[in-house]
Amino acid sequence: MVSALTFVLTSLEPANAAETVLGSNATAEQVAALERQMGLDQPLWAQYWHWLKNAVTGNLGTSLVSSQSVGSALSARLPVTLPLVIGATALSAVLGIGLGAVSALRGGVIGQAIDALAMLSFAVPSFWLGLILVDLLAAKAHLLPVTGYVDPSQSVTSWLRSLVLPVVTLAVAGVTGIAKQTRGSFREVLGRDFITALRADGLPEPWIAVRHGLRNAAIPIATLVGDFFISMLGGSVVVEAVFALPGLGSLAVSSAQSGDMTMLEGVVVVFCIIVVVVNLLVDVCYGLLNPKGLPT
Repeated sequence: MVSALTFVLTSLEPANAAETVLGSNATAEQVAALERQMGLDQPLWAQYWHWLKNAVTGNLGTSLVSSQSVGSALSARLPVTLPLVIGATALSAVLGIGLGAVSALRGGVIGQAIDALAMLSFAVPSFWLGLILVDLLAAKAHLLPVTGYVDPSQSVTSWLRSLVLPVVTLAVAGVTGIAKQTRGSFREVLGRDFITALRADGLPEPWIAVRHGLRNAAIPIATLVGDFFISMLGGSVVVEAVFALPGLGSLAVSSAQSGDMTMLEGVVVVFCIIVVVVNLLVDVCYGLLNPKGLPT
């Protein structure tokens, strides 16, 4: 369903792959001839059926614009996007759960500060934040590279440095969102009767908070972390454009602008597979985190 919808929406945009290949000086006859060669003159349902027959066998076809194999292009771009999204999700989860737990236990100013940061982070566009970080930490302070990507096979240190600003830019909204969810879930659990009973038994507060409080509050937190991972796939489109990263997001943008329907379909399929896998892993985490299914 997603691939079919993408096919229809892409066909409605003004970009034309044949015109992109031939350039603006091409005649209408030349464009029409190349469209016939590409199969773009066929009905939309016939184009989609031809793509679908090959896709179900694992053949995503070739790019209409560059004639590059879609599979090879995706395999080259995926190692750029995945570390970016995974790194941003991990940073969001670690900082968000830590801040949320501290806020639930201490409250007061910390809780108010998290609320204010949450509102601010959701209001600030990621592309604007990325440009500000580039200006402050790269262009002026010269602490990190401005843009670009370094393959880890060349230098692991340079690879990590090239990902710092994109990861931070992508993770900001996630940190405060997860912190708010953690604080709410944690405070609700800490107010339950069994926590009061554990305190009455004389168990140390850190043990109660970590061993029993966080475990019971973990399921809604895991759900939100999975949701943020999926949303960061969409955010990577903007962040990769800002930092000139050759990932799936920038490939999706360039494919849409050039009318490269085959390449765009390949990106959409990979994104959908990632979303399904992430949701499956979140469901598995439910079973692992469910206190009723774990030994005491």
